[in-house]
Amino acid sequence: MCTLLEHHIKKIIAQMEKEYDIKVLYACESGSRAWGFSSQESDYDVRFIYIHHPSWYLSIDRKRDVIEIPKRDSLSIPVDPLLDISGWELTKALKLFRKSNPPLLEWLHSNMIYYQRFSTIEKMRNLEKEVFSPTSTFYHYINMAKGNFREYLQGDIVKIKKYFYVLRPVLAAKWVQSFETIPPMEFNTLVQVLIPMGALRIKIESLVERKKSGQKLALEPRINLINEFLDTEINLLETYAKGLEKNLLDPTERLNDLFRNTLNEAWDNN
Repeated sequence: MCTLLEHHIKKIIAQMEKEYDIKVLYACESGSRAWGFSSQESDYDVRFIYIHHPSWYLSIDRKRDVIEIPKRDSLSIPVDPLLDISGWELTKALKLFRKSNPPLLEWLHSNMIYYQRFSTIEKMRNLEKEVFSPTSTFYHYINMAKGNFREYLQGDIVKIKKYFYVLRPVLAAKWVQSFETIPPMEFNTLVQVLIPMGALRIKIESLVERKKSGQKLALEPRINLINEFLDTEINLLETYAKGLEKNLLDPTERLNDLFRNTLNEAWDNN
């Protein structure tokens, strides 16, 4: 990532804190740049977690718990057009964390961290083993793969770019099945660990190189070798899913303590 854009992201964070009266706890990359198949033209999908001033929580009315710039919210300073910035308020994030929400877990494991402040994120990472549910994570990825496969890759002519949006969740589900741990963000790691060297892997790696080179992966004849792999794996993973059970401890009290401690840590001197 270029230093200028990193500086710009930090400037955006400082401005959000000022205009929305919040403290940003963490900001990272969550899209194709973190997955390892971005091109120069790819957006920066910045995701962050923030906490409001204590007075914000002392209300009988529920308030909006997301900030989306520039999609739904604005700032008084210009925002680079390549930036897509979206954040979750801490209690929303912790409720999703309690459910082993895969996108949030991916944020915590991003290999591109733009900003981190206070002890909250490290404490969340220390609690991962208590909240991580292989079952919930597996279902998230297999449902995503099934939906994208049905919608984008069934015709004779398909949007080649969409292969990544089926391959990655299929491989992430296979990772959970094999290791019962949070899948790595990097697409290349999933491919190297889960797909043996051969024609399929060569075809997938070729697609990655095309994507990274900036080629427009638009409408092309479908790639039968990859389609057959995806169809087979989705059916096998669905069969595996039928035998999964959900057995999780309730970490609510520890997450309540984490929220209260963060509130004190972030605003104690304000």
